[in-house]
Amino acid sequence: MLEVQQLDVSYDGSQILRGVSLVVPAKKVVCLMGRNGVGKTTTLKAIVGLLKPSRGAIRLDNEVLGALTSDARARKGLGYVPQGRDIFPQLTVWENLKISLVVHRKKANGELDRVLELFPVLKTMLERKGGVLSGGQQQQLAIARALLTEPKVLILDEPTEGIQPSIIDQIGETLIKIRAEGKVSILLVEQYLDFALSVADSFYIMERGSIVAEGPIAHLNDDVVRKHLTV
Repeated sequence: MLEVQQLDVSYDGSQILRGVSLVVPAKKVVCLMGRNGVGKTTTLKAIVGLLKPSRGAIRLDNEVLGALTSDARARKGLGYVPQGRDIFPQLTVWENLKISLVVHRKKANGELDRVLELFPVLKTMLERKGGVLSGGQQQQLAIARALLTEPKVLILDEPTEGIQPSIIDQIGETLIKIRAEGKVSILLVEQYLDFALSVADSFYIMERGSIVAEGPIAHLNDDVVRKHLTV
């Protein structure tokens, strides 16, 4: 569903990504892992069009995205939840959700009911401003907002960061439900090993801007973790 080939990205003359290649199959969850500062978020930003690669190709559902802008890529089927969530704090939960429908010129068509079933806590908070929600509730809102665009690939940057364990479990269960529905593929950057093991089908590990390990999630054993992830 999503294919990244030999991606290079540079900042101010310094090369950050070096030949990054990865594949997100249809109906699967892929976890991109690595220590801090190795290029994970840069990879996501390049995929969604917020950064321009100096080399490489990105394909979504066999279509080369090329020079498409980030909003055009979103309309093609990339849903992005950045690190920090970036909800609109002064808008209500309902207004945050409605923005996705308006921007993408979509009607709810049952999708609103679907995301509220996936995140039932939001049902009781539709009139609350986003800024008063807890971090975990804001994360659920951000994922729900992205799902309302009906993406082909949902891209999540550290969805468990700064969130209480009970909400992490809820988000994990929701991602498993989304995968089971068979409508959306998921690419997530994640540091929390147990979470990755519970939701992902496969993994990629980055070091110094390159992919250094990959495989089915069952192959993410103690030796791989010690070598590439332990700080």
